[in-house]
Amino acid sequence: MAGIEEAEEMLELSNGRITAKIATWGATITSLLVPDAHGNLADVVLGFDTLEPYMQGISPYFGCIVGRVANRIKDGKFTLNGVEYSLAINNGPNSLHGGLKGFDKVVWDVVEHKGGECPSITLQYHSKDGEEGYPGDVVVRATYSLPDSTTLRLDMEATAENKATPINLAQHTYWNLAGHNSGDTLDHSIQIWGKHITPVDENTIPTGEIMPVKDTPFDFTTEHKIGSRINNVPGGYDHNYVLDCGDEKNGLKHAAKLKDPSNSRTLDLWSDAPGMQFYTANYVDGITGKGGAVYGKHSGVCLETQGFPNAINQPNFPSVVVQPGEKYKHSMLFEFSA
Repeated sequence: MAGIEEAEEMLELSNGRITAKIATWGATITSLLVPDAHGNLADVVLGFDTLEPYMQGISPYFGCIVGRVANRIKDGKFTLNGVEYSLAINNGPNSLHGGLKGFDKVVWDVVEHKGGECPSITLQYHSKDGEEGYPGDVVVRATYSLPDSTTLRLDMEATAENKATPINLAQHTYWNLAGHNSGDTLDHSIQIWGKHITPVDENTIPTGEIMPVKDTPFDFTTEHKIGSRINNVPGGYDHNYVLDCGDEKNGLKHAAKLKDPSNSRTLDLWSDAPGMQFYTANYVDGITGKGGAVYGKHSGVCLETQGFPNAINQPNFPSVVVQPGEKYKHSMLFEFSA
């Protein structure tokens, strides 16, 4: 359905088992109904009932796609092909998630909305040369699909049209597998297939070091409750894991397994990205969301598969630069079970 006029709207994606609502604003997952072992449905993502709060900037990146570059860029500066670029500073001294008006704060066009066996929605956004300080035109596409009964898939791609540019997209859903309105997630257990993190300085910028998690509160190579050691991490978890030890399936690595003990609802995340930001909603503080639910600290868990933070300024990190005519690709699979 190409050529649909630009308008903020919510679209539904359903296969009878799971139902997602996707907004054209920020290509945002606003709702995701998933069954537990008894078939009881719960909405497992934090968000709002209407688009207004997202558009008014009240949302702390609930459910959206962030870009052109996810995560933090030190001092909002980088040099590429001899040119220094300056970005908006919107997170302490850094630029975060694409700047003041990143991909989460624009309307994406609906290019396809399919029903049938594998329902899907494809959204597209054209980011212009100089937007938020970034070089070159970029056309980005995101396809949400339901390839089987309890799996949501996201395929993102972006083409650098005319200049080399950093591209690093992430999906920023806050998960609460007990239901979005059920309090904090400190009882959720998580396993992360990463033996290393990229430790950060006082401004949450990676130091460039790759640090083993063994014998630290960051070690989730075996399953642990999120709350069991969170108090040993000042501020809570907001760290990039190096995805370096998961099984592969169809070219995607096992990144994380999140589980809620109250109903055994489980999310297995698979991705082809090199890293994953594990963030425990440390800065969420009394936001009124869907159905009047009040979201407090640690009320959700973000599992943002991504290129490493500040990679554009860290030569030893995997490059996030895409050359003109080249395509960035990033896929993830959210598999639910109970």
